[in-house]
Amino acid sequence: MAVADFNQIRRSEHLPARIAAQIGREILEGRIGPGEKLPTEHLLAKTFGVSRSVVREAIAQLRNEELVETRQGVGAFATELERRQSLRIEHGDLNDRQAFQNLYQLRIPLEIEAAGLAAKHHTAEDLARLDEALEQMTGAEKWTEQGIVADLAFHRALAAATQNEYFTLFIGFIAERISVAINAARAKAVLEEIVEVTIAEHAAIRDAVFSGDPAKARQAMRCHLTHSAERLDLPLESF
Repeated sequence: MAVADFNQIRRSEHLPARIAAQIGREILEGRIGPGEKLPTEHLLAKTFGVSRSVVREAIAQLRNEELVETRQGVGAFATELERRQSLRIEHGDLNDRQAFQNLYQLRIPLEIEAAGLAAKHHTAEDLARLDEALEQMTGAEKWTEQGIVADLAFHRALAAATQNEYFTLFIGFIAERISVAINAARAKAVLEEIVEVTIAEHAAIRDAVFSGDPAKARQAMRCHLTHSAERLDLPLESF
């Protein structure tokens, strides 16, 4: 597959998701063969006109979908056919508000329970990853696409802290597809206000996980998801 086949991504779109969709199509339609190595992060970033951290987030999404596997120090490769999962939700499907609402509803109990398990089972390395993502969320680029990338990284790190690989798989899969929610929420509110509120909610989750109190962690996540749904005007059943 020629890297030139890829198109630059419009800045109004959620970059990692759109990049993952383009690469995913190349894999599913056979233009990147099973076991074939993907272009380097540097080359993909240059081709798409984005930062390498955005490319890494896209590759992480493809890894969650089992379309790509990464080998440390070597690169990313298209997975063999027999290892690919059958569950797929195309981003276009979520243009339907009811479908989007249903997927968001599924996210809620998963992430609340994940927070509780993370509080109970996290390691020092897990806390370091949460802190790293939170630091990126609160840094100079928090107003940009990088803040959204860091937000997704936080939720992925929390899922990993459960020490249950299925939480990592399913939360990562769902979060990537509703990442458009973060953009939508930002677009509907005063950016400075929503970013600071979101950071505070994530900091509360991190502190609750660090405290080792599962009930406190679940409540912090419930608070975040409740407010997130409100910011999107999503009428969800109580939870």
